Amino acid sequence: MEEKITTIAKEARKEISLASTSESLEKVRIKYLGRRAFLNKSLKEIGQLPINQRGQIGKKINQAKKELLQALNKKQKELTTTTDQPPTTKVTSSEKTLPKQGHLHPLTQTENEINQLFRSIGFSMYEGPEIETDEYCFQRLNVPLNHPARDLQDSIYIKEPNVLLSTQASSTEARLLEKEKPPFKIAFPGHVYRNEKVNKSNHFIFHHYQGVAVNKNITLKDLIGVFNLLFKHLYGEKVKVRYRCKYYPEVEPGLGLDLQCFTCKGRGCFLCKGAGWMEMGGAGIIHPLVLKKAGIDPKKWRGFAFGLGLDRWAMAKYQIDDIRTLTGGNLAYIPYLK
Repeated sequence: MEEKITTIAKEARKEISLASTSESLEKVRIKYLGRRAFLNKSLKEIGQLPINQRGQIGKKINQAKKELLQALNKKQKELTTTTDQPPTTKVTSSEKTLPKQGHLHPLTQTENEINQLFRSIGFSMYEGPEIETDEYCFQRLNVPLNHPARDLQDSIYIKEPNVLLSTQASSTEARLLEKEKPPFKIAFPGHVYRNEKVNKSNHFIFHHYQGVAVNKNITLKDLIGVFNLLFKHLYGEKVKVRYRCKYYPEVEPGLGLDLQCFTCKGRGCFLCKGAGWMEMGGAGIIHPLVLKKAGIDPKKWRGFAFGLGLDRWAMAKYQIDDIRTLTGGNLAYIPYLK
């Protein structure tokens, strides 16, 4: 099997180097790193190998996947750079100005990069509604009527008491748990709305990036492994993060995900409110009651769920120290091009 893994990886690197468009590169990614690709199927079947071979083969597969993901990301950057190059324009004396050139919003760039990573580890992508019902936004997430956790979110209602703007992308998670049959892994970005005071690190309109995975024997180790990969993918191998125990009604146990503040490097500043850390999202193991409400047997299946504050991930990536910049609408202001 080791020889086959080496051969497959060699063929994949060759096809990656020959890809001329983002579309063709995506086809290569699916072929070699998709859910049904040889490497991922072999990783799932590793338990059938003799015990003395499992560790070596597993390490070989993971190393091959890591190298191919790096090659894909590098090639994508090359293709993006080539695509983004402005066309050569012959300027004549009658032309006073050149056409304005656009660029992707930093939120879009960050979302695309996170999408690419989650696709590479077998997640499907989904999109949910922005107008929600009380049932999916709260009740199916273990927050019944009059539950004190509702005070944590100042909801914006369209028609009280049952129709509101989505306060969290977890409402889409509730719909997916009801609709999909396990096992599955799905990620879904979305807009959320809360009646909050606007400042440098908070906004009443912001973006969530939610994900959910349901399978047998899922643990916190799987969840933390996914986040370690994501943090390093976006911010580099030397990124400093921490995980804290935190309460969320829909998960048990729950985690708070913190990134060392990029402005003060942990010393404390206006952006992190003196803490030295920025809260980047919440996560945990899906509460058994949430699974039951969706018709999933918690004795057979387990899952993890997470919700990221996508705005803050973009701020940290592009060194933006005021969240209001992201929705300011000033096309001439490009603070992340330093």
